[in-house]
Amino acid sequence: MSSDQPIGVFDSGVGGLSVLRRIRADLPHETLLYVADSGHAPYGNKPDEFIARRSVAITEFLLEQGAKAVVVACNTATAAAIARLRDRFGVPIIGIEPAIKPAVAATRSGVVGILATGNTVRSDKFAALLDQHGHRARVMVQPCPGLADCVEHGELSGPRPRALLEQFLEPLLEQGVDVLVLGCTHYPFLTPLIQRLAGPDVAILDTSGAVARQLRRRLEAADLLADGRAAGGASYFTSGALERTGHVMSRLLGHLVALEPLPEPFRHGGSLSDPTPTPVAALAPGTGPAAL
Repeated sequence: MSSDQPIGVFDSGVGGLSVLRRIRADLPHETLLYVADSGHAPYGNKPDEFIARRSVAITEFLLEQGAKAVVVACNTATAAAIARLRDRFGVPIIGIEPAIKPAVAATRSGVVGILATGNTVRSDKFAALLDQHGHRARVMVQPCPGLADCVEHGELSGPRPRALLEQFLEPLLEQGVDVLVLGCTHYPFLTPLIQRLAGPDVAILDTSGAVARQLRRRLEAADLLADGRAAGGASYFTSGALERTGHVMSRLLGHLVALEPLPEPFRHGGSLSDPTPTPVAALAPGTGPAAL
């Protein structure tokens, strides 16, 4: 493996671009491969086993493209699949988790709010994170069904995301939340709207910076950091509709994206080496915040 090989990044859809743009800013010499699994988005209402199998399949694709490391730019996929990916593959695998620890350290009111998908807040990994850091403050957890879909469709400031956010934020703000954690990589693209609704005194945290720093540490430890002699590029793939997904991705990144279809063997189902199909059964999304 050499330092000039690319870094793979994937998400259930376009949300992981919030992580990719931070990696691009912090590691400008790296070549990036991004997979938006938009044909199966959102992950937040699907069984963990299905999400894990999709994560394995996409990681296999990225490794076929020569990826030297893989970033799971999705809180839901990290919770469902990170252990399986690390057990199965030998490259550095970097996941993402909600910024509970820095939020608890930053709160002045002693009340922290977390916006996340239903699967993330129901996961064992999330429960362990809360158990480790959540006792230092009152943590209000708000599942946000439908919010990631708004970003998938490029709705960043219209009536639909505004109505959803008003519904999700109201009970948190009533309880005195002064720090909001964005527990889904789609949500940073809604930060301007969230800030307007929450007010200037509420801090908003996401973990893309921490992911980029951890990626750098892992690459340096393995002597795989790009040598810095040239600017890195990026290639983009999706399992979803090319025209619509490409339009949204271009809007989110602020430049034209040349989007390619994910090759057919990787577009549907799970891992190629484990072809047994897993049914996609919708789980009932959570409603209302839970105080933990």
